[in-house]
Amino acid sequence: MLRAKFTAEDRAILLRRHLDEGIPLTRLAAESGIPIRTIRNWLSKYRSGGKVTSLERQPRSDRGKRGIPQELMAAVEGLALRRPAPTAAFIHRRITDIASARGIPAPSYSTVRALVAGIDPGLRTLAQKGNTAYRDTFELVYRRNASRPNEQWQADHTLLDIEILDPKGRGARPWLTIMLDDYSRAVAGYTVFLGAPSAEQTALALHQAVRRKENRSWPVMGLPDLLYSDHGADFTSARLDRVCLDTHIQLIHSQIGVPQGRGKIERFYGTVTTELLPHLPGYIPHGTRGRPISPPELTLQQLDTILETFILTEYNQRPHSSTSESPVQRWAASAFIPRMPAHPEDLDLLLLTVATGRKVQRDGIQFASTRYVSPVLAAYVGEQVTVRYDPRDIGEIRVYFNEAFLCRAIAPELAAEAISLEQLRGARTDRRRDLKQQLRDRRSLADALPRDTRYVPPEPNTTPAPSEETPAAEPLRRHGLRVYEAD
Repeated sequence: MLRAKFTAEDRAILLRRHLDEGIPLTRLAAESGIPIRTIRNWLSKYRSGGKVTSLERQPRSDRGKRGIPQELMAAVEGLALRRPAPTAAFIHRRITDIASARGIPAPSYSTVRALVAGIDPGLRTLAQKGNTAYRDTFELVYRRNASRPNEQWQADHTLLDIEILDPKGRGARPWLTIMLDDYSRAVAGYTVFLGAPSAEQTALALHQAVRRKENRSWPVMGLPDLLYSDHGADFTSARLDRVCLDTHIQLIHSQIGVPQGRGKIERFYGTVTTELLPHLPGYIPHGTRGRPISPPELTLQQLDTILETFILTEYNQRPHSSTSESPVQRWAASAFIPRMPAHPEDLDLLLLTVATGRKVQRDGIQFASTRYVSPVLAAYVGEQVTVRYDPRDIGEIRVYFNEAFLCRAIAPELAAEAISLEQLRGARTDRRRDLKQQLRDRRSLADALPRDTRYVPPEPNTTPAPSEETPAAEPLRRHGLRVYEAD
């Protein structure tokens, strides 16, 4: 055993064999491979100190000190903190020239490299990458933690790494808006859409999060005490401010350019990106410059259905690594009563999409080429009303008269199932396309028919050739008188 590997306890055991068992020091030195002079030195320290700690190796008095002048050390660090960062070889050459000019010994390359490596990483990042990189890497982050369900929700958007088919059949990347309960990590509501994020899409996601879901496996509902979002234009809109004011929700925005406080919802987006999207056609992996590895096949409605299935059957049901509980179980475990709107119609008035005014006809209200009826409308025939609707389900609409909720009108053809406005428009477009194709086919068949000659007069016939039965007419004799008619 080498001497450097002997700890204070090992040295004490070795000396105890001499003191307690009477083994000579020469024999101990031969067995351990340690010079007898060193063992005698340990024995002297142990007898004077009487403790095992007296056998510990003492640090060098010049530990941490370098033999180069302080001014050269400062020069090395100053050169290393420039932008862009120079190499250690360049710094060594510069320091060698400076030391030579001042008549002092120049440090070695290894010393310069050790000085550069020993610079505070935070100082290096601040000097070479700027304030933002330093803040995102080294500054402490205050992480909000809710103590109960619905105490705090997080809201955010993300552009999904997938291409789907837009209504015109072209590839487009959809956006996803999420309302996440901070305490349980359960998804309270969401909306997926094409186009830039807007206050309307945020309102639709919040409307779904607050209301009672028809699916019993999705119990998350109610009004949150606090809604935490970023500084996007849709989250700072007057519409959302009014919603939060009327429903007694405290709206808090994260610092501009500082996303760390929304790490929980960003983690959910990471789960969707790594566990769901790679299994779908049109997925866009990182490093492909926005190009999908396979052609897009899904429509927006199909992606919406897949997302809902993933949230309800997988994400909300499996244990979360931070809480060791499934989000749904953690949300419902406290058996609390969620705070609901006093008048659900008021929430519809604040959050649902506003349509243009409609006139109540005798057969109901015509909206989006669909007829909506309600017994209440019988007393308002001929009146102008306002229609509000959920684009994801136009089986019913909300009708308002003079800004007061009047009734819910249903479409008898659509009420049996949830049909979105995009589905309805798509069905109308498909039907129109089919009819146009039939029209082209019929016209092509008609164009290929023979010409109609029923009432076309016969073409004039040429003079028939002479036959045996019809004698040929004798040629006229020409007289010798010249007239103008004959010329």
